[in-house]
Amino acid sequence: MHIVSNFPRDVQEEESWITLADGCRLGVRIWRPVDAESDPVPAILEYLPYRKRDLTAVRDVQTYAYWAGHGYAGVRVDIRGCGESDGVLTDEYLQQELDDGVEVLHWLAEQPWCTGDVGMIGISWGGFNGLQIAALQPPELKAVITLCSTDDRYADDVHHMGGCLLGDNLSWASTMFDGNTCPPDPLLVGERWRDMWLERLEHSGLWLATWLLHQRRDDYWKHGSVCEDFSLIRCPVYAVSGWADGYCNAVFRLLAGLDVPRKGLVGPWAHKYPHLGVPGPAIGFLQESLRWWDHWLKGKETGIMDEPMLRVWMQKSVPPSARYEVRPGRWVAEPSWPSPRIEPKHFNLTSGHDLLPEPQAPEVARSGSDAPLSVRSPLSVGLYAGKWCSYNAPPDLPHDQRDEDGGALIFQTARLDQDIEIFGQAIVELDIEADQPVAMVALRLSDIAEDDKATRITYGLLNLTHRDSDEFPQPLEPGKRYRVRVPLKHIAQNFPVGNAIRLSLSTSYWPLAWPSPVPVKLTVHPAGCQLILPCRAPQPQEEAALLAFGLPEAAPPLAVTLIQPSQEVWRVIRDLAKDQTILEVINDQGTFRIDGIDMELSSQVIERYTYTYGNYDSLSGWIEWERSFRRGDWMVRSVTCTLMTSNATSFRLRATMDAYEGEGRVFSKSWDEEIPRDLV
Repeated sequence: MHIVSNFPRDVQEEESWITLADGCRLGVRIWRPVDAESDPVPAILEYLPYRKRDLTAVRDVQTYAYWAGHGYAGVRVDIRGCGESDGVLTDEYLQQELDDGVEVLHWLAEQPWCTGDVGMIGISWGGFNGLQIAALQPPELKAVITLCSTDDRYADDVHHMGGCLLGDNLSWASTMFDGNTCPPDPLLVGERWRDMWLERLEHSGLWLATWLLHQRRDDYWKHGSVCEDFSLIRCPVYAVSGWADGYCNAVFRLLAGLDVPRKGLVGPWAHKYPHLGVPGPAIGFLQESLRWWDHWLKGKETGIMDEPMLRVWMQKSVPPSARYEVRPGRWVAEPSWPSPRIEPKHFNLTSGHDLLPEPQAPEVARSGSDAPLSVRSPLSVGLYAGKWCSYNAPPDLPHDQRDEDGGALIFQTARLDQDIEIFGQAIVELDIEADQPVAMVALRLSDIAEDDKATRITYGLLNLTHRDSDEFPQPLEPGKRYRVRVPLKHIAQNFPVGNAIRLSLSTSYWPLAWPSPVPVKLTVHPAGCQLILPCRAPQPQEEAALLAFGLPEAAPPLAVTLIQPSQEVWRVIRDLAKDQTILEVINDQGTFRIDGIDMELSSQVIERYTYTYGNYDSLSGWIEWERSFRRGDWMVRSVTCTLMTSNATSFRLRATMDAYEGEGRVFSKSWDEEIPRDLV
């Protein structure tokens, strides 16, 4: 990272509040040129629940001061109920949050240091609400950069995938359960801090229970899903993600669905800003964002809209690893999306476990090698899958897929005699039957190296009761054959000569997704099954002409003192005596002090996903967060625990929240909820 301290304009920072029409005050932190009142600038807003004063402070300082030094006001606002903002946060993307955001845009545009033009940027939550607020068409909002977000809260978010309930739904709910226990800083809000804190503890609620009451795509999820009507977004959009991120699919849907000036960028990264991107290579994203903002907020001709609409990292073959520092590859681009240069290549599944190119299909049919195959996967399939949404820390990417394939049906090509490059969304068409009314199928596409190591390239899930509709699922009729299509995550990947391509099919993928209510046997009829790969020929002359991204830059870092280093663990524990398996994930973020406000912060999360061999009623996910804030004699600490279990008919949630001031416990609350399964 290249640190830039000599900017075109000198920067000042201020921290205060925005008072809304109903009297609620939202905490705001602003970096802007010192001469902005005499020479006004556009504003760039990020609107989050993640605490501008401490939890995102390290990142924010280097980002917003950079924009401010180049003639913008960088603005971080905490959502109602977070940080030093008034109120209580009770769920994601509520209409109150969006309405408040529109008020914030209006307030910014009226400030004497602002030109009246505002852009919104955000990663994850801020990427979501940037799109959602754009759909409300506030006149002050002139452009959006949305990173690692989605247009569809049900079909492609942390909660569900293909109608399957994701393990990240529990993990993310527990993260927000912890986040809602954080107090405001007494240095800013004074003696009100305790009342504000206790109000949050009492009323923020157990979000996981709310989410589990909506197991199909109902109006709850449609709210905030901008795919319901793309035409509502009328400002330019730059959509960004990474192949290791959970949200890369949305970039392609936004490019195809929006009818405004738009661009897309997908690198090798996990859930990170691209200038902080891992796996690398990271890029000079702040410079790239300035080209976008200068064009749309200042009317400068930067050339950014003359370049291809979509740019992605074409990954090279690599050995499997739970954490990559760098993914080798090259940048490729398409002038439009969908691209006419993507050609589908069909591979047929056979009962001999082959993937044969489509011209060989008549030979397969004549040979009679289409006998049905069946699979009933053990719950161990998925232990090495990594997370749905990777942060690449702790090591959370998929490991060698040979550890998974013993419990799956596999189909594989011959060793390739020429490179194959795919770019887009692979599709698997299945002719399939199940022996239970509720069943899921997990499909993985892997790159098989010459030494037989298997690297997962992409994957997809389908709750087979959602085969026709996420809104109106229907149970399966045991023994009846169904034709289904399963889309895999978008990807750009080179399969080199000498390697092979493998498709793996399993009936479980725990704990990435919560399994079916009972064990399921799937029967596959290979003659009716295909893998369709989105193939693309290299364009070497075009690629050579692409403008190179600069190296990562940022403003000087925040002054912090490390007190205790972080620790990361991701391990599988198999107790043969009890026939029990545990996936344990520990992310101890250590302890550090933000020197400028003399605040010490520490946090640790432990996740354990457990099952007993063959016993579907033994599944459990347990997550404990512990977090503390300290300044001198003032210290608060919170501990939250969430346990989720299930049986064939329901989910059981048990949770506790405890908060401490000094050595004394000042708050304690518990939940015990049972929620019926709804074809999940």
